[in-house]
Amino acid sequence: MSGIPHDHYEPETAAEKWVESRVPVIGLAHATLTIPTPKNLNWMWIWGIVLAFCLALQIATGIVLAMHYTPHVSLAFASVEHIMRDVNGGWALRYVHANGASLFFFAVYCHIFRGIYYGSYKTPREITWIIGMLIYLLMMGTAFMGYVLPWGQMSFWGATVITGLFGAIPVVGEPIQTLLLGGPAVDNPTLNRFFSLHYLLPFVIAGLVIVHIWAFHTTGNNNPTGVEVRRTSKKEAEADTLPFWPYFVIKDLYALVFVLVVFAAIVGFMPNFLGHPDNYVEANPLQTPAHIVPEWYFLPFYAMLRAITFDIWFIDSKLGGVIAMFGSIILLVLLPWLDTSAVRSGRYRPMFRIWFWLLVVDFVLLMWCGSQPAEQPYIIISQLATLYWFAFFLVIMPLLGVMEKPETPPATIEEDFAAHYSPATGGTTLVGNPAE
Repeated sequence: MSGIPHDHYEPETAAEKWVESRVPVIGLAHATLTIPTPKNLNWMWIWGIVLAFCLALQIATGIVLAMHYTPHVSLAFASVEHIMRDVNGGWALRYVHANGASLFFFAVYCHIFRGIYYGSYKTPREITWIIGMLIYLLMMGTAFMGYVLPWGQMSFWGATVITGLFGAIPVVGEPIQTLLLGGPAVDNPTLNRFFSLHYLLPFVIAGLVIVHIWAFHTTGNNNPTGVEVRRTSKKEAEADTLPFWPYFVIKDLYALVFVLVVFAAIVGFMPNFLGHPDNYVEANPLQTPAHIVPEWYFLPFYAMLRAITFDIWFIDSKLGGVIAMFGSIILLVLLPWLDTSAVRSGRYRPMFRIWFWLLVVDFVLLMWCGSQPAEQPYIIISQLATLYWFAFFLVIMPLLGVMEKPETPPATIEEDFAAHYSPATGGTTLVGNPAE
């Protein structure tokens, strides 16, 4: 498939020609800023810049925090208190870093559900989707290891519970668990391993983000209609697209400022709202907290883990919970092959829209169940919610492709843009409609 036709960069000054003939970074920057972008993108396409900002923020604040942190079980908790009390601006750095992780996951969940609704995983973007899901998995690993570093009660016992899950995997489980822990239990080798990996993985994520961006620069952006940009001529492509700069850059920066105003308010006025008070108590291996709760962005999968309270044939409940937890994420990776509908966008799939919004509600319900004690009625609610999650991907989506009668999408992006945003139809927005 050929790329979308766009202007080729030609260096003008002698300095530009000298640089471009050796390292074509100026041409790469030009291609990125001028990439033809579907002109009907709505406000759900702003999460990419939020995620890029979050990654840069986490790396920058993490590097400074690492300068003052001591990865030793006897000193880790005290070093965090030292950062909060004695380092200039240390409290702000830590709160920005901790809440930045929450913003990161909030944005990535919006990004993923946007992709599911508009079919961003379908041909020819399967690899782009898989790379994105790999980034998400690395984010989860990085966040989990970072949560252990303060060495509070919830950090220690969260690490004990999660690493203990690997022991349930037959044959390879115990060697993996020992490798993670560096010994028979969570201790100083564990903390050192997690600190090293927590520092390293964001740079791996940054590399994958570059590949992710490169991938959709090759295939082009998806858009709310799911209709591809016409590629047969430059004139048709220009009718469907606008340059990324200045139209979408300004729109994205406007959205980013709005998001950061809310983020700054949380950091300034309620920085511990999303945390757990037990993590301000130093880790004690001899005292188990009454209720072990991970960070909010892990809660849906934690609820699925705890939902399996029964044995299934030769699979005991512990292994069943591990399979449910990891299987729920693997389903997202396999989504390009589970969705059998020929229509890409959920905007034109009336039955799909109902089931999709039920999935969003189901995800929030699982999040709530994960924050509650492992007792009734939360267990049965978690089981029903887990059942729906798997049914949506394994049963509902494949059947919808056969049973659903979709509406007819517009023939071109230009046609959709004219219908929604043209002054003749009462449209007032050039690049998107928040209500779409």
